[in-house]
Amino acid sequence: MRNSTPLERRIDAVAHALLQGASERGVRAGLVEFTVFVLKQAWACLFGAALLAVIVAARLWYPDEAALARNDFLTIVAIVIQVVMLATRLETGREVWVILLFHLTGTVMELFKTDVGSWAYAADGVLRIGGVPLFSGFMYAAVGSYMVRVYRLFDLGFTRYPRRWLTVIVAAGIYLNFFTHHFWIDLRWVLLAAVVLLWLRTTMYARIWRRVLRMPQLAAFAGVAVFIYLAENIGTWAGAWSYPDQADGWHPVALSKLVSWFLLMIISVVLVTLVYPPRPPAGTEVGKGAGVGRSRRIRPTPV
Repeated sequence: MRNSTPLERRIDAVAHALLQGASERGVRAGLVEFTVFVLKQAWACLFGAALLAVIVAARLWYPDEAALARNDFLTIVAIVIQVVMLATRLETGREVWVILLFHLTGTVMELFKTDVGSWAYAADGVLRIGGVPLFSGFMYAAVGSYMVRVYRLFDLGFTRYPRRWLTVIVAAGIYLNFFTHHFWIDLRWVLLAAVVLLWLRTTMYARIWRRVLRMPQLAAFAGVAVFIYLAENIGTWAGAWSYPDQADGWHPVALSKLVSWFLLMIISVVLVTLVYPPRPPAGTEVGKGAGVGRSRRIRPTPV
């Protein structure tokens, strides 16, 4: 892994020792690749999974009569999780800056969106700005944490990546549209078309163990958006926040939110490229023979 943390390098050494004799062909080889893929994804989701677990636990067991409001409890726990990840060097210094950007841009959007009634939080606790509890910014930071960690855990490489200045313009337009569509024309479909045109030819290469998985970049965006949508359903069920149509009782979040999360992925990716500029896949033969969704066997690399 490029830019791995000290703890990850120690885990990598143990993983190499365990997997060094693994078969290169057949079902066992496939199971090894799948297991490594799942473990890497779980490791990338560490911050978000921990925060979501706390939100669910608070929904199930946090007492209503507690002196500390539930939202304040969630904020304190989110801070503790972030401090622990920094203290144990689970995040690199460069990644912290991107996560901070996610936190700030997310909090600004939260302040606006709650003010116009797009969604709402329980009005309790003191650790909040207006109607926005401070833990909400950490939910955006969790997305940022996942994005930067998955980039290096899978040694992501790209072919035909669009010009970064163009991606910055589109990402800025997406962010502005989250605000302006409330009192002007909603340009999300225009912006969605711009995203498709920009990234249509881009292919992403993700290094697992012996193999590199190849897929269209747009498919990767869509996959992450679906997982965030599922997490959003868990979060609203747990009462972390709610949409106006959930005022009379919880039900799944509207599928139209998938478009919003897809567009949010673009903002996320562009912010990550400020720290990890897109680069061609390393140590692979890129070209003929590796079809979409297929993998190519290569020399074993860090887990």
